[in-house]
Amino acid sequence: MVAVSAAFLLGVPGIVLAVPGFAEVQQSFRSSEASMVDRHGELIQQLRLNPNERRLSWIALEDISPALRNALIASEDRRFYQHSGVDWNAVAASAWGNLWNTRTRGASTITMQLAGLIYDDLRRKSSARSMTQKVSQVFIAQSLERNWRKDQILEAYLNLVSFRGELVGVHALSRVLFGKHPSGLNQSEAAIAVALIRAPNARPAKVSERACAILKEQQAPQECNGLQGRTELVLARATAKGEVSGAATAPQLAPHLGRKLLKDAGKTIRSTLDAATQRFASDALRQQLSALVERNIEDGAVVVIDNASGDVLAWVGSSGSLSGAAQVDGVQALRQAGSTLKPFLYELAIEKKWLTAASLLDDSPVNLATSAGLYIPQNYDKQFKGLVSMRTALGSSLNIPAVRTLVTVTPERFFRRLQSLGFNLRESGDYYGYSLALGSADVSLLSLTNAYRALANQGRYSSVRTAMSDPRAVYQQAMDGSASFIVGDILSDRSARARTFGLENALSTRIWTAVKTGTSKDMRDNWCVGFSSRYTVGVWVGNASGAPMWDVSGVTGAAPVWQEVMQYLHRQSGSQEPARPASVIAQPVQFENQLEAARTEYFLPGTQQSLLRVAKSNGIAPAISYPTPGMLVAIDPDIPPAHQRLRFSAQGLKQGSWVLDGKPLVRTAGKSTGDLGYDWMPWPGRHKLVLQDVNGVVLDQLQFEVRGALVRPPEGKAVKVKGAAAK
Repeated sequence: MVAVSAAFLLGVPGIVLAVPGFAEVQQSFRSSEASMVDRHGELIQQLRLNPNERRLSWIALEDISPALRNALIASEDRRFYQHSGVDWNAVAASAWGNLWNTRTRGASTITMQLAGLIYDDLRRKSSARSMTQKVSQVFIAQSLERNWRKDQILEAYLNLVSFRGELVGVHALSRVLFGKHPSGLNQSEAAIAVALIRAPNARPAKVSERACAILKEQQAPQECNGLQGRTELVLARATAKGEVSGAATAPQLAPHLGRKLLKDAGKTIRSTLDAATQRFASDALRQQLSALVERNIEDGAVVVIDNASGDVLAWVGSSGSLSGAAQVDGVQALRQAGSTLKPFLYELAIEKKWLTAASLLDDSPVNLATSAGLYIPQNYDKQFKGLVSMRTALGSSLNIPAVRTLVTVTPERFFRRLQSLGFNLRESGDYYGYSLALGSADVSLLSLTNAYRALANQGRYSSVRTAMSDPRAVYQQAMDGSASFIVGDILSDRSARARTFGLENALSTRIWTAVKTGTSKDMRDNWCVGFSSRYTVGVWVGNASGAPMWDVSGVTGAAPVWQEVMQYLHRQSGSQEPARPASVIAQPVQFENQLEAARTEYFLPGTQQSLLRVAKSNGIAPAISYPTPGMLVAIDPDIPPAHQRLRFSAQGLKQGSWVLDGKPLVRTAGKSTGDLGYDWMPWPGRHKLVLQDVNGVVLDQLQFEVRGALVRPPEGKAVKVKGAAAK
């Protein structure tokens, strides 16, 4: 138990006195059982940490049955309260007995045995202790007696001594063998317990014989009646390695969070969970999955977060017995996000004032050139709605408008925003490309739900808290508060999602809520995440194996669970619509050709409009599409310079000009294809590229870097030493 070598303590004069204190030994004690309670103190999870030993919590001496204390002293150390660590009378008797081959009680005192329990190298293994160990044991026992009280020695001994099999300490012994607290052990039970100390692995008959001898020494021979049968019964429980009394029926409400918090804890952890909410969320998930069993769904997860504090109130990692992989934690597992990332994309576009909630977007077929070929996104229903407002595009979860918006925002900008919201994506924005708008990145339910919580808090982000001992939330402004409010308003708008989901569906609640669904490719993942004024709830359903579901959408899969949990959370209180920030302007709008019904729309200052006209352009804001911000270009020595041109390209603009490092780029024959594309010969260094309209107004700008070396001849023509290839 203590790492210091007893032999070393003996070998260095004076150091033997530096034995650990009682408090140090008590604090270093680790139970093999860890418990997790909810925020109110209700037990919700127990976990076995040490598979080799069964230790329960430390028990104070006053909470241990006097019968056990008396039996221990009578059997192991009659002069315990008289000697100073070594019973020299017993030592002499033992030596005399060894000389004449007669049996004696033995000379090892409780204090000497405690020394062997504290120091691992003094423990008796398969063979007897060496002379050096015995001498060390004597000196340590005397030091313990000088520095510890007798009651502390007795208490530590009863908590550290092994009894039988995996049972260590009186608490585990009492719970497993007798099904009671150590304070309730009677005289015969105490005799059996003490008999096990001297011979932990003896046969029941031998244990019963020794226990009866102890009872007779205590003048209680009547307790020997039927003792052998009782001994066989209790020892059978130890052989079967039975659970601690009550553990089999103890609540196991949060096994996944329990493993996360209780690992190596060896104590009771007070979590932020609410037992009632945890229980309801688990039941709601299981009921929904049971109803969808014919749709090839067996797994799911639910998380509930308090908006203000960041406390996790429910952490349901799986469907339990319905799952073939119940140990997989669906709250932390990474899955494709589907359409659940769209609110953050549109928030960024509104924040940058590239779009408004009323902006008209083109929901029609589009082909986008990428390094991997053409990217041709489709809507969920394979249909196109034509021109729609951004409010309708987000509310009805249309894919094409989202991809067109990402072309404006750029994958790299969107990637950086997602990182600031705690997603910790593994790849870069350019790796995901335009598919990032449709949730091609893998995210966890916990990070996704917490990001929606940032929308609920008008752009303020903080990490979550799962234990009451964790630090309280520290907020940072990750998104614009006004833009977040507008996105939240769209997600709460039943009319906005009617084009796809209708007015009545599982997303509709009797209280104010904002919600979004998502389905990944081939229906492998199904999400529903949303928030009220007080809570954010996230639900995932699918299969831990990655197998696709059969004909399941966000509204029919995860949404019913989300709705039930949200309604439960507000069973006694309402959810108030958030107050409109002072910087958000409410403006009546109309749409040309009555594309959509007239309404009052929300705008950021300077972006408000009263009439939305059908634009002739593709609805994509002018921006640099290549190179991307911060891109690194390396020069390749094996490619001729003429073939290493870096092509500047723009979107949403047919007329304009380029400015590189403060100097306009002049188009020449052979370097243009009639649009704004420009083929530039890479030159080492850091460069700033600016896109302007015909009036010289800056529309977009970025920086990139070229690495390598070129030699420029006197006539000014570049001669290749090393060439260029984009990375």
